[in-house]
Amino acid sequence: MHVVMFGDQHAETLGGAQVSMRLQRRFLEKAGHTVTIVAPAMHGPRARTMSADAAYLDLPSMPVTFDREYSMSWPGRRTDRWLDAALRSRPPVDVVHVQADFWGAFIGYRFAQRHSIPVVHTMHNRLDVGIEATAPFPKLVLRVLNAWQRRVLGTAPEVSPVGRDGWSYLRRFAARADAVTAPSAHFARRLEQHGVVPQGRRGVLAPLDALATRPGVDVIWNGIDDDLLDGILASSSAERVPGRPRFVWLGRMSPEKRLLPFLEALAASDVDAEVELIGGGGQLRAARRLVERLRPRAAVVFAGRMPYAETLRKIARADAVVQTSIGFETQGMTIFEAAALGTPSVVSDPDLASELGPGYWPVGVAFPEGIPDASVSALADALRAAATDITAGAPVVPDPTIRERFRQSSRTAAMIEVYKRARA
Repeated sequence: MHVVMFGDQHAETLGGAQVSMRLQRRFLEKAGHTVTIVAPAMHGPRARTMSADAAYLDLPSMPVTFDREYSMSWPGRRTDRWLDAALRSRPPVDVVHVQADFWGAFIGYRFAQRHSIPVVHTMHNRLDVGIEATAPFPKLVLRVLNAWQRRVLGTAPEVSPVGRDGWSYLRRFAARADAVTAPSAHFARRLEQHGVVPQGRRGVLAPLDALATRPGVDVIWNGIDDDLLDGILASSSAERVPGRPRFVWLGRMSPEKRLLPFLEALAASDVDAEVELIGGGGQLRAARRLVERLRPRAAVVFAGRMPYAETLRKIARADAVVQTSIGFETQGMTIFEAAALGTPSVVSDPDLASELGPGYWPVGVAFPEGIPDASVSALADALRAAATDITAGAPVVPDPTIRERFRQSSRTAAMIEVYKRARA
């Protein structure tokens, strides 16, 4: 098969979806398939150092962030013509795989509609939560997005009244998809509850009360590179290196990731530990100032951004990964990567914990009724409990089956079955 993936951002930029796309491409090619990744061209210094890669089809674009890391391509007839011309010299396209929420999704669906190609859409993001956490006027942003979507893709029959929220926006994509996948069971369940289910190229949204007759959302985890996993496991010692408990927090330093509450909880917990913060973002300076002001007993190191393989090695050497976002993650890759490497986690989000199985310290009283506890005191208690168990040599142990279930080879095999069904 020739699979054409569409992303909002270039696959070489920072982000979980981009890491997943690169990995999917590698394992699809290992299985004998052809992959083309269509995304906005990169800008800035990193773009000039990138070597040419035949699998990347870089659309004309404009930078949209000050650091020029991210960019956008305008969906419309000019981009359509450019894309059709660029793909004309490549093998016929069998499946369009949309892994985007904005312009990448618009461009991908327009291409699929023009050429009558089946669409598989992987929903990576909680759009409503993400926009509320990052945009100053989230309701207005969602209204504009919904209007832009209807203008670019055309109007399809839909539920009445016409929705303008994040779920309505995702439903319109699903109305045109032959299959919808999600990286976790809890997110798939939430999509289905809001009617975000595939309807095929008919472009028809059935009533919300007809859920029982609709096809469901396929759950396919984002995975970890088999070879990288085996290499790190082979080079890691089974014995813990003596010393204070070692915690790792990693991710984008932005409000929805709740880095600042974590640092407040760290100081309140008074644990004697080593804490490494991996990543960067808009709250980096605020985090540094907070550490200077609170002066926690733990030694805090700002490690910055680092290559994916080195990040995994840091996770393997740690005693625990700390996960602090609530309601935002659709999978929570870091705690699954940790479990695959044998490292337990401190988990704030009960939705993520429900899929992780054993091997974590919950934030709150064992997540009664699945209700998260976002308080600093609850997180401080969980950090103390983890540090106490680690120091005593009795940490919680991750589910050993995750290591095999999380391998990208198994995830790619599952996705290939979805492609086949979409084509049929």
